Parts: sequence; structure tokens; C-alpha cells
Amino acid sequence: MPSLIECVPNFSEGRRPEVIEEIVRAIGQIDGVTVLDHSRDVTHNRSVVTFAGNAEHVVRAATAAVGRALELIDMTQHTGAHPRIGSVDVIPFVPIGSTRLEECVDLARRFGEQIAKLFELPVYLYGEAAIRPDRRRLADVRRGQYEALKLELGVNPDREPDFGPARLHPRGGAVAVGARKPLIAFNVNLATADVAIAKRIAHAIRESSGGMPAVQAMGVLLENPREPRYAQVSMNLVDWERTGIPAVVHEIRRLAHDAGTEIDHCELIGLAPTAALLEVTADALGLRGFSPDQALELRLARDR
Repeated sequence: MPSLIECVPNFSEGRRPEVIEEIVRAIGQIDGVTVLDHSRDVTHNRSVVTFAGNAEHVVRAATAAVGRALELIDMTQHTGAHPRIGSVDVIPFVPIGSTRLEECVDLARRFGEQIAKLFELPVYLYGEAAIRPDRRRLADVRRGQYEALKLELGVNPDREPDFGPARLHPRGGAVAVGARKPLIAFNVNLATADVAIAKRIAHAIRESSGGMPAVQAMGVLLENPREPRYAQVSMNLVDWERTGIPAVVHEIRRLAHDAGTEIDHCELIGLAPTAALLEVTADALGLRGFSPDQALELRLARDR
């Protein structure tokens, strides 16, 4: 696979499809960039766009996306279930193929400084690109969300951005920019509307509260008027090789059963590594000694 960089910006808008279409259009107009996926969620009021290309083209596309989002999304009017600090809440750069994570770290830092100057936007570096150890975890950067940051920025020295002004952008708030390995955004919807059950399960499985390694989780209530109400365990599996989809599904199923309910269905948000999905297949079928090389296309690609 050639050297590529994947960019997965998350936007604080999931209820106006026309806004996300405009942002996707701005990304897609950059030569050399391929838009791989985009999805939105009404309850979270959030959308995720995935695109890839070489470093130069990805930076151009991400800059265009930030500019369009600042024009179209007003954080002073935003509400939603998902934590956020800005119109473009988070922009991670992810190594693909022969690209090294260190390249994405360098890119994230240069890009963060660039958009801070261009848009007068406060930028926080997180993940592998973090300069401060206390900002490696995205949850720590987003502590208190947009509302708390609005009160503390310019007052509390600990909330000073890594780049940009010590004040929120009038419409766009702030943004977290980082570098990371591929993660899996994965949701489990329970056959109940009791969000307290989802919150207890999320607390039990997330790493920060003593649960499963490399799992971030929260419980929310999905209230889409077009669908039944579900209590959802919303997750990021930040290192699927440590804890993958089968492991979290098995544990959530067990905890849900103990709480008197079950899993209704699951959702994959955006893209996931092929090997992670093959792990799901092997688990579902009870395959022993399964290797990814048994997937025809992967074997052909390896031998080319």
C-alpha cells in the first residue's frame, strides 16, 4: 500500500445534512484527495468525514473543511449529546500504508499552527501530537466542553491553547488537532430506553474507570423521532489490537443481560481496519486458526 495519510475530522453538526454536504464538497474539490466516507448522527448532533491522500493534499483539504465549517456552524447555537469544543471539534491525522506515525505527528503540529494563524482559532494538540502530557487524552482537552472553555480561556492558564488566541473563535469555538493510530468508532444500541443502564455499562467497560484496555465509552439516549428510542453505549476503540469489537460486544451483552435487557443492534461509524472486521467474522463463525491471509483480496495484495 502506498504512503497515505487519513484525516477524520468530526464536525459539530448532524441535523442539517446540507451543511455536511457543503463541507464534504469543499474537501472533495481538492485534487489528490479521496473522500472515503461521511456519516452524521442527529442525537449526537455530530458528523464524521473520512478522506485520504498525501500530506500536502490532505492539509489543503482539511484547511478547506475548517474554513467552511466556521462559516456554516455556530457553536453558540449548538446542542448535542456528544462532547465538543468547536465547530470542527477534532482533526486527527492517521498513518496509512507505509506512512509512519511520526510523520502524522509532525503534520498535525504544523497544521495546527497554520490554521490557528489563518482563522484566529485556538488549537489544542492531543494524542501522539500532544506537547503537554496532560493533553494526550482527548477527554482531558474537552473537559467541560465548549461551555467551560468559554469561561476559562483567557482566565485559567491551564486552558491556554498550544496555538492561536486565548479566546474562542466567535462562531467556531476551538479545535483539537492530533495524530493517532486507526481507531474504531463503534456503538451498541440496547433494547431499552433506560439510559441509566447504558451509562452503567459504559462506566464498567471504559479504561479510565478500570474497565477494558483502550476503550472509551459513554451512555446516551438516542431520540431520533424517526426511530425507536434506544439507550446507546457509544465507544471509541482506540487500539483494537488490545481490545477489539468481539470483546466489547461480548462484555456489553453480558452486562446488558445482567441488567435485564439485551443488544438490539450495533453501528460502525466511519471506517475500520480490515483485520479488525475479519476478527469479528472469525469470532462469529467460531473459526480456529484463522489468518487474514485467508481473505482472497488481502492475499493477492500481499503477493503483488
